[in-house]
Amino acid sequence: MAKIFPFQGIRYNQNKIEDLSQVATPPYDIISDDEQEEYYRRHPCNAIRLDKARATPEDAKDNNPYTRAADDFKKWFKEGVLIRDEKPGFYLTTVTFPIEGKSVTRWGLIGTVRLEPFESGVVLPHEETFSKVKSERLELMKACHANFSHIFSVYSDKNGLLKTLRQHVEKKQPESEFTDDSGHFHRMWQITDSEICRQVTETMEERRLFIADGHHRYETALNYRQWARKNVAEFDENHPANFIMMYLCAVEDEGLIILPTHRLLPGIPKEARHKLLKDASQYFEIETFSHDSGGADKAVKQLDQSLNRHRKEHIVGLVIKDEPACYALVLKPGVMEKIFGNEIPAPLQGLDVTVLTRLILMKLMGFDKKSLDDHSLIGYTSSHDEAVEFVKQGEYDIAFILNPPTNEQVRKIAEAGLTMPRKTTFYYPKAVTGQVFNSLERD
Repeated sequence: MAKIFPFQGIRYNQNKIEDLSQVATPPYDIISDDEQEEYYRRHPCNAIRLDKARATPEDAKDNNPYTRAADDFKKWFKEGVLIRDEKPGFYLTTVTFPIEGKSVTRWGLIGTVRLEPFESGVVLPHEETFSKVKSERLELMKACHANFSHIFSVYSDKNGLLKTLRQHVEKKQPESEFTDDSGHFHRMWQITDSEICRQVTETMEERRLFIADGHHRYETALNYRQWARKNVAEFDENHPANFIMMYLCAVEDEGLIILPTHRLLPGIPKEARHKLLKDASQYFEIETFSHDSGGADKAVKQLDQSLNRHRKEHIVGLVIKDEPACYALVLKPGVMEKIFGNEIPAPLQGLDVTVLTRLILMKLMGFDKKSLDDHSLIGYTSSHDEAVEFVKQGEYDIAFILNPPTNEQVRKIAEAGLTMPRKTTFYYPKAVTGQVFNSLERD
């Protein structure tokens, strides 16, 4: 099954970079252009310059974000800003954060995992990906030959491996600790004890890994291995290109939180917005929360209550620009099976995001697979308040508000060899970039 190994991580030299909050970032795919600029200003060695370097109008084949990232990577090594650990090890991390009024700590283990095609059933996806993103990440890997941000995966910790690792580090000082911009507190320990490392490798051989976040990065790593096989003279089955840096979290961990990913639509004409409500009525019971009975804020609160009340049913919240109300679309019984029973497997029919994607976006609004792959046609946010505000301010015409899927739903869909629509899950918080990097070159 899964082959996970210790590795010689590349880390910031804390004699030169004392405060990792100045150089760490979230994963590249949730960083806005404005946030990218802020990280550039924050520190000349911020990880943003590696994982999401700026593009310029003058970019060319020999001078672009990927070549500049490679130049910085080499320069920081030469200057001693980055150093490589002498011994291979695993990296145990914690992130402590507030959620629903309480403080929660999530544990994660970082190692390198041997790449497996999804068909092997060892590493399983649960979401579809965007083709353009994978091509961009491949160019970065070809230029830098490194993993800067890891794959976030989950596994079942039936043997209590996490407890063993926690006991191993409980009396040790972490290699690093810092608080990020969101107030989340991060710690990391390196584990080099050969017996503990052997136990980790042997235990994980009995496990399947489910990708929680980083599908694009994983598929890109498979493509990079193919590229290395053809272009790297010393490539063999033990070459580092056969492995990917991965952050592993136990599915039983109380800190493994999934947030919803709401959909935002721009460019929807007024008549099409009104038609949507009319067309939806044949498949949904529609609850209307008018602004007249207490204002827009009260209406949104009533929508939230309805989403929570119908959590075990199929429900999609709807906010429309210039409408004096918001709506809860509660699916009528048997609709998905009647319409899609012969083409959508039952586990996928059970997802609100499938109801939204297939029934609302494709059947009622005319989206096709190509348009669903177009970033300019659909926006995403995990913040309910942000989604509502975007529509209120006119930046988008429609917001679809969703409940999040459960970890159990994700596991069952992955085990069945199925994939959810793109951007179904938002694991929170994301695994931070900048604690440790992984070289894909031999020493």
